[in-house]
Amino acid sequence: MTIESKISDKSAHIGVVGLGYVGLPVACAFAESGFTVTGIDVNNDIVHTLNSGKSHIGDVPDDRLAVLLKEKSFSARTEYSCISQLDVVIICVPTPLNKVKDPDVSFIITVTEEMAPYLHQELLVVLESTTYPGTTRELVMETIEKSGKKVGEDIHLCYSPERIDPGNNAYTIKNTPKVVGGITDDCTRLGSILYGNIADNVVPVSSPEAAEMVKLLENTFRSINIGLANEVAIMCEKLGVDVWEVIEAAATKPFGFMKFTPGPGLGGHCIPIDPQYLAWKMRALDYRAKFIDLAQDVNTHMPHHVVELVTDGLNLQGKAVNGSKILLCGVAYKKDINDIRESPALDVMKLLEEDGAEVEYYDPNVSEISWNGDTKPGLKNLSAETVTSFQAVIILADHSNVDYPLISDNADLIIDTRNVYSDINAENIIRLGVGRKK
Repeated sequence: MTIESKISDKSAHIGVVGLGYVGLPVACAFAESGFTVTGIDVNNDIVHTLNSGKSHIGDVPDDRLAVLLKEKSFSARTEYSCISQLDVVIICVPTPLNKVKDPDVSFIITVTEEMAPYLHQELLVVLESTTYPGTTRELVMETIEKSGKKVGEDIHLCYSPERIDPGNNAYTIKNTPKVVGGITDDCTRLGSILYGNIADNVVPVSSPEAAEMVKLLENTFRSINIGLANEVAIMCEKLGVDVWEVIEAAATKPFGFMKFTPGPGLGGHCIPIDPQYLAWKMRALDYRAKFIDLAQDVNTHMPHHVVELVTDGLNLQGKAVNGSKILLCGVAYKKDINDIRESPALDVMKLLEEDGAEVEYYDPNVSEISWNGDTKPGLKNLSAETVTSFQAVIILADHSNVDYPLISDNADLIIDTRNVYSDINAENIIRLGVGRKK
């Protein structure tokens, strides 16, 4: 029985390597569409909790996972040996930057090396991890062929960039088009058939390099435009203009403009990191990605700018950052999620502590963070008494389940980086992109 027929009648056994923010939703989507799915993760704790019905990913609630476990359409394990019995392997491991901001593809290399002894005829392998153009062909394909298997003949290999947006209920795996690029046309065709089971629209491209570039373009586009919005916010502060009013008015133009808003900096695994993959690749080809570098400069400065707003606000009240108690409201990198990866709130916290402030945080979605080698718990709830005990409150993530009137009624100073107080004209509220009300 061919791999194509197994995918078509859903008898194919699918493996997903890496059960994080991308891998677990992908595994669940295939399991819910009728496939049997085995998740592989080297973290014993994650495997144990998943098999016991507890999800560590906000987009996969426990009750959704429980159904799949009951139906025996999903299970998790730590060993790679099961690959010898799988028909499809989807790789969804992290691809961070190292200390010098170069791509760290060590997880991809490790996975492909671990898989090598268990590769077999008619296996479809798909890489979803975000990476630089050439990774699928140069790293994954090379490792596969070292095992004696020929890609395009014995093994089918594709790249299909993940497009999962944590916390976004409007756009899911199902209604977000899936890009697929294979080593050969037949690889692309099989990958497209596979993803057609969970995505309404599959977009085949000519090569894995094209598919890899698609992902980098998407997030570089966002990074650059957010950088522009951030710089315009600083300009508007200096001009005495409300950047939020300007953006909303510009967004009424039905063509030639796309709305982006400023904030305290970039967060998440994609936007702060993906453009650096492309910039790194270009440096290897003796080309400087000027737009990427400029946007990086602006965006990485934003936590410093937020601290400058805090410093100015406290100074006007005759106070100093040094010795002040400051509350960060929201440490997740964006609204209504619990993900703190690359969150600018962590940079703001670090900068304030370096300036001598006593910093606490409240986030209804994040109970604790790892900080300076320790676990730092957040405040469990907010009260008027709690808010008044701080010299300043910084709104860094505009979560829906926060009592903002409670904060505005009791805080001495508020730095609003998300425009939650757009309708309040108060001396103690400083909004990013607006500055202090005159």
